[in-house]
Amino acid sequence: MDLGLKGRRALVMGGTKGLGRAIADSLAEEGAAIVISGRDQARLDEAAAALRAKGAASAVGIVADVAQGADMDRLAAAAIKAMGGVDILVLNHGGPPPCTASQITEPALFEWFQHIVASPIRITNTLLPAMRERGWGRIIVVGSTGLQTPIPTLALSNTLRSAIWGWLKTLSGEVARDGVTMNILAPGTILTDRVTQTTTVRAQQRNISFDQALAEAAAEIPAGRLGTPDDYGPMGAFLASEKGGYITGSLIRVDGGRVRSMF
Repeated sequence: MDLGLKGRRALVMGGTKGLGRAIADSLAEEGAAIVISGRDQARLDEAAAALRAKGAASAVGIVADVAQGADMDRLAAAAIKAMGGVDILVLNHGGPPPCTASQITEPALFEWFQHIVASPIRITNTLLPAMRERGWGRIIVVGSTGLQTPIPTLALSNTLRSAIWGWLKTLSGEVARDGVTMNILAPGTILTDRVTQTTTVRAQQRNISFDQALAEAAAEIPAGRLGTPDDYGPMGAFLASEKGGYITGSLIRVDGGRVRSMF
């Protein structure tokens, strides 16, 4: 299926590994031009070369830290300079440390609010006007199934991701007539560094081995296995495409059926 992404220009935050990289890989295979961000230039350069080898029209890595609001302005300007504009924006960042709701502290709330809420809104506000003017744009938030079924050990993530979901749901209704879609792409248990971290915590809490905790997680999934980045990335490319143009204001799960609720 040709997704119509040749000639489109994508900025993928956190694109050197994990879920951001999975989306970037799928966009590259469709021939999009790509800018990825991260905090290590050597890793960015390596990832950009791999994206070009996969078929990206161009691929450039730009150092930017989502913890720094000013970096979002610089990243947006650099992406526009590299590609001539941004049609597709993938909002992605690392997750906060595991904790229960009673363990959330005010300093942690303020620190992670910048990562999860303030910086994504800031860079969107910079790039969105041009999308609306062109009559075409795609904004994808790398989210979590914790938005639908809160994850007990990820209370800080549950709390702040709910804020970005409320923002996206509101803004998506304002820009839909301008040809701009906005969606959350929520992974289930996908084998990434983040899942390794949360599974380690789960194992420690229950005094079991890491492998046992991972096997138990897989057993909870109707598909019978953990997901891989290759399961996740193609849906990101679809939401970014012409063919995904009538999907907006939605939370799309890639979770092997793990979330059992109907809504």
